Amino acid sequence: MARTRGSWTGGTLTARSLLKPQDVARAVFHPAWIPQPLDPSVERLKRFRVIAGAVASLGVFTFIEGGFDFTELLENAMTASVVLLFLTPLTVGAMLWVWRRGGTVRQLRVPLVNSLLLLLLFVGCVAAVLVLVQTVNGSANPAVIIGVGLTMMWMLVFTAYGAVRVSGNFFGTAAVHRCLPPLLAVVTSWLMAVPDLVTGDLHGLSLTLGVIFILGAPVTVTAIALLEMRRLKRRYGIRLQAHPATQAPAPGPVPPMPAGMPPAGAPYLPPQGNPYGRPHVPGGQHPYAPHPQPPYTPRHPYGG
Repeated sequence: MARTRGSWTGGTLTARSLLKPQDVARAVFHPAWIPQPLDPSVERLKRFRVIAGAVASLGVFTFIEGGFDFTELLENAMTASVVLLFLTPLTVGAMLWVWRRGGTVRQLRVPLVNSLLLLLLFVGCVAAVLVLVQTVNGSANPAVIIGVGLTMMWMLVFTAYGAVRVSGNFFGTAAVHRCLPPLLAVVTSWLMAVPDLVTGDLHGLSLTLGVIFILGAPVTVTAIALLEMRRLKRRYGIRLQAHPATQAPAPGPVPPMPAGMPPAGAPYLPPQGNPYGRPHVPGGQHPYAPHPQPPYTPRHPYGG
């Protein structure tokens, strides 16, 4: 279906939201059209995958080699964003070719366009932050430094929170197929590691540390992504090789049970009363009351 007006952010943004760039990033980089997570366990795996992917994306070598360089970090992020700009469409295009027998591209046109727009938006934000940083560093005008600096700080927080969001949903590709985000995470992490392995560039580290730091992130991301896709297949029947149109709609998130309600599948138990209360006896008589005795009649001790 076509994307309706206001459905991108879900109508959650207001003028006051601009004071909190993290809230704007949450609404912009995790749009309302992205499907809700199916399972808390899959969501936990996704968080671990995001952390491992961040290690690969930001590059631990920036911290190891000669100290932390913020400008170099942004340049690396820009390079990674450009790689994603070409790698993501290629990977999705390869999967569309795999799915060609199960459905058409037209059936996925709307989520594909939305995901591409989200990718372009993120790459543009990274480029804008890099330009703002270079402008502040290269200017000697106090007014420019203050004005551009404030904008740079807002964009930096906005883009950083956005990076966390798009690392989890991988530019909303779950709206196309729920197995695409873990697949793209695997492809991206290995693409960033393979050039260093081929060229033997260990970034000044020893052979052991170099191999650990180069292979650590992609191996971890791959293991978590495979487990994530395995759970999607076993629990919900979602297979990477199948066109989304051929798979049964996955159930929505399970709502929490009301207080006092037994979980699904639990055996029926009758309501339990207070075990220490008075037992019920027909007729309303207390069970431990003494049996009725005839009234006591005093008798003369010596007879009469």
